[in-house]
Amino acid sequence: MTLRMPEPDAGVIGRRAEIARALRAIVPGEGVIDHPDELRPYESDGLTAYRQAPMLVVLPETTEQVSAVLAWCHAHGVKVVPRGSGTSLSGGALPLADAVLLGMGKFKRVLDISYEDRIAVVQPGVTNLAITRAVEERGFYYAPDPSSQIACSIGGNVAENSGGVHCLKYGLTTNNVLGIEMVLMDGEVLRLGGRHLDPAGLDLLGLMVGSEGLLGVVTEVTVRILPKPETARALLIGFSTVVGAGECVAEVIGSGIIPAGMEMMDRPAIHAAEAFVQVGYPLDVDALLIVELDGPSAECDHLIEEVERIAQKHGAVSTRISRSEEERAAFWAGRKAAFPAVGRLAPDYYCMDGTIPRRRLPEVLDRMRQLSEHYGLGVANVFHAGDGNLHPLILYDANKPGELDRAEAFGNDILRLCVEMGGVLTGEHGVGVEKRDLMPEMYSEVDLAHQQRIKCAFDPEQLLNPGKVFPTLHRCAELGRMHVHAGNLPFPELPRF
Repeated sequence: MTLRMPEPDAGVIGRRAEIARALRAIVPGEGVIDHPDELRPYESDGLTAYRQAPMLVVLPETTEQVSAVLAWCHAHGVKVVPRGSGTSLSGGALPLADAVLLGMGKFKRVLDISYEDRIAVVQPGVTNLAITRAVEERGFYYAPDPSSQIACSIGGNVAENSGGVHCLKYGLTTNNVLGIEMVLMDGEVLRLGGRHLDPAGLDLLGLMVGSEGLLGVVTEVTVRILPKPETARALLIGFSTVVGAGECVAEVIGSGIIPAGMEMMDRPAIHAAEAFVQVGYPLDVDALLIVELDGPSAECDHLIEEVERIAQKHGAVSTRISRSEEERAAFWAGRKAAFPAVGRLAPDYYCMDGTIPRRRLPEVLDRMRQLSEHYGLGVANVFHAGDGNLHPLILYDANKPGELDRAEAFGNDILRLCVEMGGVLTGEHGVGVEKRDLMPEMYSEVDLAHQQRIKCAFDPEQLLNPGKVFPTLHRCAELGRMHVHAGNLPFPELPRF
């Protein structure tokens, strides 16, 4: 695969020993890793098709250490790549040969829980699921639940604006984060938001959530926790056609019903998941919907009837309703395990992430089938049907010459298709390096320049996670240039600041 990254700075690499000594003075003990064998676990994130060993790894334990590391690197022109648990699927934590990789895995304490305020204050290395585990005794939970929630960190969730099966009703990470502490590239420590709702002024918190490590390093997160609903029941609905399942999704949402979760799998994914977890998924259907409804018991009963009625209208051939909490959890166990389960179908797979309008779902799935035939590669579909967030899993064998390149080309065509259908390049995995060179498919040159100006406001030297998100990285001075024609400024009537 051909992936262009910023050209390594030979001068910085030549100072590697000096940099390691300086950073060991800030983070003593085992806080700096520089042995080649010990660097190997950090050479990629969850997008393992791209690999690059970092120059050094630094593992701070306090905000003060993060601030000092960033300030030193800023003063000495050394690039820094932040990393959480490394579960990112877009290459957002891909190291650089001339950069320090800043691992936040030691920030793993729950700092405060307030059930009265319904918040938890945690460090960024706390895993997503650990937040729910910390509050479930009192009947609370943290709503966003990515499939990797057992491993992914809340800091990484903030960087990527992660989602999950229950985000249809309860929102993505950005809807569940109230405040953060962050460190800028020059070492300055900032607090955005807090324990309260809707802070005044510019929405800098909203800007930081989903910024993919380009603007700052998060060292503390205040999240919203919710009381568990009185009742939660899930339906397994099988369809003989993918089109029927897609039409059912559109009508359920169009009728005003917002399920807690609404997931869809096609035949290859159904068979892989059932063989993996054996929860009783129907194997004689082409599409399976998992629809969860929660709230007061009477409301759930009514909405289940409505969803069943809509499903029958669109050709449902089987329906199964959970009768216990254990059965409901089993329904979701298959969906949560779908990604690893698909590993049974091929030696490798490439997990994509794009979003489309729900009504275009049948058309998009048909076009993906055509692309599968064109590239000669299988595809299994597992996705958040309720909000149109697709996760096609392209099956290939990296040991066969050319298959990895075909998988990449197939994935790029899927993402172009999402944009063509009125959707976007990503739903929750971020841009990273995977979608970086496709950004012009969605944004104009002017759009991208404005986005890079924000980057310049936070990191004028372009030292923090360079080579990600933007297909062409301009120097900040270039973005600040103004075109002057015949001695006349554009829009002379506007005041200049």
